[in-house]
Amino acid sequence: MKPPPVLAVEGLSVRYPVRGGLFGGVTGHVAAVDGVDLAIARGEALGLVGESGCGKSTLGRTAVALQRPTSGRVMLRGQDLFALGPRDLKHQRRHAQLVFQNPKTCFDPRRTVGGSVRMALDTQDLLDPGDREPAVADIFARVGLRPEHRSRYPHELSGGQLQRIGIARALILRPELLVCDEPVSALDVSVQAQVLNLMKELQAEFRLALLFISHNLAVVEYVADRVAVMYYGRIVELASRAALFAGPRHPYTRALLAAVPSMDPARRDEAAPHLGEPPDPARLPSGCRFRSRCHIAFARCAADDPALAEANPGHAVACWAAVPDGPSVPASA
Repeated sequence: MKPPPVLAVEGLSVRYPVRGGLFGGVTGHVAAVDGVDLAIARGEALGLVGESGCGKSTLGRTAVALQRPTSGRVMLRGQDLFALGPRDLKHQRRHAQLVFQNPKTCFDPRRTVGGSVRMALDTQDLLDPGDREPAVADIFARVGLRPEHRSRYPHELSGGQLQRIGIARALILRPELLVCDEPVSALDVSVQAQVLNLMKELQAEFRLALLFISHNLAVVEYVADRVAVMYYGRIVELASRAALFAGPRHPYTRALLAAVPSMDPARRDEAAPHLGEPPDPARLPSGCRFRSRCHIAFARCAADDPALAEANPGHAVACWAAVPDGPSVPASA
């Protein structure tokens, strides 16, 4: 019998009000996440990619209960996070941890980094007090840091060292889900490679379910087992890493891949499609929300919004050109 996924997101939507006018009243809403369904199994890495502002970080924060959804459910280890009381939610949160984008802004500057990592154990009341310092020493060694690093303050360490400590702080609670929100985008290229290799090793060692959020498709190709492409709140393509990079079906995915620098002469010769200006997120086009930037859009794209449907086994796309007979999203969604 197949075990349930560590994380299951069902019909998830997050809407933010748009305020304007003389008295700052609500003039509309932005659907940062709009009816998303995702599942991540134990030991699996799912890459979530898309342009800035497409809702990736909102989805990641909602997955660890830092953002309350407008509708839908987040199931962690079979439990609905937003149906739990404060005490039970605190307990469940230890099983889902977040690694932030900029490690230089996510530590208390008045506390040693060893103290920040230990505070995670203190907050969750894990282990006996006498066992907590040895646990901190062990996790520092696992992420490639020396014992003397524990007594240093954040300003005394490099960005790469701080990101290793951020990973240590997440893993010391022995979570089952790790959400990484652009974890290497603030690092130098050489340091990025070291941190990515470390994350892959630790994911395999701890059999973590990994939600890896990035706008960098080259990084996602290295890390992920499956890839979900997000466009203005919706998943528009979902496939295995091999299938998506070998044969992308959505025109948005093809545009993103064509824009990635490559040493392959065949790919270097391909000109990236010009996408033009992105739409106002509070006033998305009717029908398919990508149609105003799509070079193959036709009449049906303006009338009906395509839902995610299988174009091939295991390869789902939300595009009328890829799945002509696929379902549509009701206008009320």
